[in-house]
Amino acid sequence: MQKIRLGILCGGHSAEHEVSLQSARNIIDALDRDRFEPVVIGVEKSGRWLLENAESFLINEDNPRTIALNPRGTPVALPPALGGSLIRVDGGGEAARLDAAFPILHGPYGEDGVTQGILKLAGIPFAGSGVLASAAGMDKDVTKRLLRDAGVRIGAFLTAVRSAPRLSFAEAAARLGTPLFVKPANMGSSIGVFKVHGEEEWRGALEAAFAYDTKIIIEENIAGREIECGVLERVGRGGAVEYLASPPGEIKSAYEFYSYKAKYLDDKGAALEIPARVDAGTEAEIKRLAIRTFTTLGCQGLARVDFFLTAGGELFVNEINTLPGFTAISMYPKLFAQAGIPYSALITLIVEAAIARFNEEKELQINGGDLTA
Repeated sequence: MQKIRLGILCGGHSAEHEVSLQSARNIIDALDRDRFEPVVIGVEKSGRWLLENAESFLINEDNPRTIALNPRGTPVALPPALGGSLIRVDGGGEAARLDAAFPILHGPYGEDGVTQGILKLAGIPFAGSGVLASAAGMDKDVTKRLLRDAGVRIGAFLTAVRSAPRLSFAEAAARLGTPLFVKPANMGSSIGVFKVHGEEEWRGALEAAFAYDTKIIIEENIAGREIECGVLERVGRGGAVEYLASPPGEIKSAYEFYSYKAKYLDDKGAALEIPARVDAGTEAEIKRLAIRTFTTLGCQGLARVDFFLTAGGELFVNEINTLPGFTAISMYPKLFAQAGIPYSALITLIVEAAIARFNEEKELQINGGDLTA
């Protein structure tokens, strides 16, 4: 059987560049080499695409603070409608050909629909959600509005944009209480997130969050346990779709909240409890709401849904991650390992669903047909 040439897109033009590199290393190491041939495309912070050697595409790979792409890769581009051909930027012709892609790019320009649009134009099956769901899932403001309209419980929030007059702390506190959270609307990995207790922290939090995005959200603080649940889409014959929710897991942060440092830089920054200690009824409701969130946003392939569980048993959806981390300590693969799907098999299922969905979409009509019928 011919191997599937799987493009692993990693790095990216975002503040989550280093996290993506760690995810890519783990995916490549776990990939079923009898089924897949990895083709590594490293995206520099400048946005340049480099075709890399799968065994040497990283520098300082054991240090999450200094991990980086090998700059010696071949600069390539992915033009539309060339059947998955990566073209050398220097005019040297085709550098490689892709049968499918796994864009493990976290943050803006990677999981917000931009890269998904490029892959769609190029005619390449890709893991994860399409353009619309990726964009909606990346933008926390849009996510919350769609979930609220669908009747999914979320916390209270406000939105602010950089071009408008600044909201005062007194106004925000009057509507949301204190403490409150300030976050860029389009960012992940807790980058640019601040827990604000008073006026003295407010201005600095706004300036820092606006450094990452032109839109920010201000959220009420929900006192509760941080619970996460993975969703996996499986596409069967004839396009039949089923959704599998993982057992829930709990984040127990050593910090005031689950920050970037706690997630990726401090190996003692958080403990993951899998499965989470919840009763059967709560677990069933977490799984139901995770799938409900996934389908409400029109997601495909995979996602992780994050919740707050209060002492009174109330569940609030905090956010969704349509391309969750695949690092050695990431929750998503650990949750499905608990469900009996090991890392390597999980990647295979995600790519198989992407190819099945692509083949189904190829059957769609792209011309006007007989408009007189």
